[in-house]
Amino acid sequence: MVLAAPRSLAPVAALTGAVDELLPTTSPADLRWCRPVQPTVAVNLHGYGPEGYRALDAAVVPRRRIGFRAPGWDGPEWATVAARCAHERERWCALLKGYGIPAEPDDLVLDPPPRLGRMSVRPVLVHPGARRCAKRWPVERFAEVVAALDRDGHAVAVIGSAVERPLALAVAEAAGLPERQVLAGRTGLRQLCALVAGAGLVISGDTGTAHLASAFRTPSVLLFGPTDPAQWGPPAGGPHVVLTDPAARRGDPFAEDPDPALLAVQVADVLSAVSRLCPVLRPV
Repeated sequence: MVLAAPRSLAPVAALTGAVDELLPTTSPADLRWCRPVQPTVAVNLHGYGPEGYRALDAAVVPRRRIGFRAPGWDGPEWATVAARCAHERERWCALLKGYGIPAEPDDLVLDPPPRLGRMSVRPVLVHPGARRCAKRWPVERFAEVVAALDRDGHAVAVIGSAVERPLALAVAEAAGLPERQVLAGRTGLRQLCALVAGAGLVISGDTGTAHLASAFRTPSVLLFGPTDPAQWGPPAGGPHVVLTDPAARRGDPFAEDPDPALLAVQVADVLSAVSRLCPVLRPV
């Protein structure tokens, strides 16, 4: 089982237990299959747009293709599946079922990676970043949350990528948190997975960190703005609280300012959600 994906995703691919090898591929257009034997099956996980289909059709000649309907691909219609399946996980599982392959959309839990050293307490991880401005809750609000958690005696760490480190430092400074508790930019993806799997709680926007919390069943408070949590949020019944205001949602993920549905979430809302989840904070 070979997954064509960016090299940086190798740690997560390994945790799924479903991938034997990662073929480093920056984008669909960069897909290259240089082996003498063609793959038996080609699966388009890139979506229903033309990029993934073009890349696979140009790179491989499989015996079987699995994907949503497109020229040369005989799968189910994307619009038909989307009309009856709200969540993205459900849509991909419906695709497989259309080919007679059993699939369970709630089977998403990953085995946790080894812990990073010895921990006396499970930290509260706060991820203030997001790739798009529309998904970023204001720095001052994150800082108020961090300061309140710190006063309550929680071990708080601010996480994120290297690009997000200045943002994380700004949150920590405004909250009065020492720089040593800013882990943004100091962890790779493998270490981030270990941090999230071992955390007592995660507070994050609609980012990859939120999905990791769902996959590791780590309690989380998730702040959603332009995207609908019914499509991209955590599974029902898990230790997760989603905060948003659907009535205020503008729905533009590429906007240059935070979505009104995100701005409708107040600091008190987040702290109240933390209080509701505190009883399920896991022991070390």
